[in-house]
Amino acid sequence: MGTRIPGLHAGDALIIVDVQRDFLPGGALAVPDGDKVIPVLNRYIAEFASRNLPIYATRDWHPANHCSFREQGGPWPPHCVAETPGAEIPTDLQLPAGTEVISKARTPEKDAYSGFQGTDLLERLRARGCTRVFVGGLATDYCVKQTVLDARANGLDVVVLEDAIRAVEVNPGDGARALQEMVARGAVVTTIESIVT
Repeated sequence: MGTRIPGLHAGDALIIVDVQRDFLPGGALAVPDGDKVIPVLNRYIAEFASRNLPIYATRDWHPANHCSFREQGGPWPPHCVAETPGAEIPTDLQLPAGTEVISKARTPEKDAYSGFQGTDLLERLRARGCTRVFVGGLATDYCVKQTVLDARANGLDVVVLEDAIRAVEVNPGDGARALQEMVARGAVVTTIESIVT
């Protein structure tokens, strides 16, 4: 899609969704080619950091008996258990000092695909005067989509970073359908070449 949009300015924020070891190749719930988002996200990070614009990184931070795990009747294998290596943000994602980490799905009985669900992300964004968010990370058809939809529902302008997302694709075409849904809700889809000036 790659819509050309105005360059970065005050009021913008970058939200990096769930780039954690368990979602990368070799992880417990690996997203196909999930590692390919990291170098692209690093370019976005550099652009936001150079302008002193806020950067947020969401992460699953599950208890060992989380409701989304198959042993508890959920759809997924155990993943991103708090304080385990699989929940770590990889060191090659070059998050600068001052990046705000948002932990979600922290209680056994509640799941949360969206970075806004059960967190103070919206309050943090409003406190910084953010009105437009750029969203990338993993996975397009789950946590990226739900984060984008919640951002729109809360009145934020949203730019989806098409070159910095990957889909799980439980069903073929899930990623494309997720992008269509995000656009239908008012998000703009673009790539770094269309915004970096």
